[in-house]
Amino acid sequence: MMASSGKRLQADGAQGIMIASNTMHKLFDDVQSATDLPLIHIADATINAIKAQNLSKIVLLGTQFTMTQGFYKQRLIDAGLEVLIPAEDERAEVHRIIKKELCVGEFKDSSRAYYRQVVEALAAQGAEGVILGCTEIGLLITQADSLIPVFDTTAIHAAAAVDFLLADTTL
Repeated sequence: MMASSGKRLQADGAQGIMIASNTMHKLFDDVQSATDLPLIHIADATINAIKAQNLSKIVLLGTQFTMTQGFYKQRLIDAGLEVLIPAEDERAEVHRIIKKELCVGEFKDSSRAYYRQVVEALAAQGAEGVILGCTEIGLLITQADSLIPVFDTTAIHAAAAVDFLLADTTL
């Protein structure tokens, strides 16, 4: 379905494609191979933001898929980042909060406190920053909730798209 949508976008004159979801980047290669359009990968834009701050050890929060599967995590590792993810039970709760609360518009102080606790524990293990690797997490926590830099992939990805469009107006 996503590859087909990419083909339709190309046929309709799109200059590039963004997949505005961290987890759906699992299908990035399928979409890219279906079109001749440039795709802006959300993890690549985030990697650039992290490296601009000279950080190398990073927490990855997101859905269970984003935190554990190679389509995202391995891309960070291949870029030279050390990636820390929560323990298995914590990952399950991070995922549950996304799916059962954030995706339905519930923003609980208890969930914010839980995310803060998870980030603080990983910061104590040497994490220098935290990736909000799900577009909904930024609705719950912000830089004000963390002692280490927060990388909101929604904002980073959108800024990368603007930069892409402004960089080459001949597209």
